[in-house]
Amino acid sequence: MNDDMRNIVLGVMATAISGGFGWFSRTYLWRRALRRKQAFFGLPTGSDCLFVVNRQMGGTDSSLHRNDAFALLEISSLIRDCGANVQIVTHDAARQGFGERAEFCVGGPVSNSRTTAHLASLLPGVRVDVSTEPGPDRGAIGVGGETYRWERGVAEYVLLARLVTQRGTRPVFLVSGQTANSNQAGARYLARNHRELERKYGDDSFCVLLRVVNSDAYGPDVTELVGDVTRAARTPVAAAA
Repeated sequence: MNDDMRNIVLGVMATAISGGFGWFSRTYLWRRALRRKQAFFGLPTGSDCLFVVNRQMGGTDSSLHRNDAFALLEISSLIRDCGANVQIVTHDAARQGFGERAEFCVGGPVSNSRTTAHLASLLPGVRVDVSTEPGPDRGAIGVGGETYRWERGVAEYVLLARLVTQRGTRPVFLVSGQTANSNQAGARYLARNHRELERKYGDDSFCVLLRVVNSDAYGPDVTELVGDVTRAARTPVAAAA
């Protein structure tokens, strides 16, 4: 074998080894990211999860607002990526406990009775004004001694929480917004920022408050993190007082 042929063979071998190593590295990193994503959402391959949908505020029990449907699509893509199966149920038909399988619950307590139960059981430090009469406090979220009021078209607030009762159980993800638009914004924030949330909280519970800015102009696209309210949200109001 002359020098030219030897150089060609060595070049081919080097390219093959480099390509194989690159493929192995990418596959390893992809699988590791998938495992972390599945662990965060409580969705191992082939597992089942529950998606609890609310009703349209002011609508019939079977109606669903368009933005809430978009929120469902945002979260469904996460479920599909994890290789899990989803069962969709209405809020008034989800009469079962939590922890055995992952759950995604969308909508505030005005439109979702399941959210009402989760707030009372898992986030007792949160108070939501559920009055239907027009007024400045309608839909307001109270937590940590602060009140966050809905300003139509200007500012809308949404609680995004990952809740677990004990180690080894599957989480409940709660997206409790003041409007259907803020529900979609909360679901979109979860879809876009789940890696950062996983790095910060791991498999622990958390509750963050988000603000949707100028929804008349931007819809659910511009969302700001107001802060982490986990401790205040999980402390009963009487105990905090």
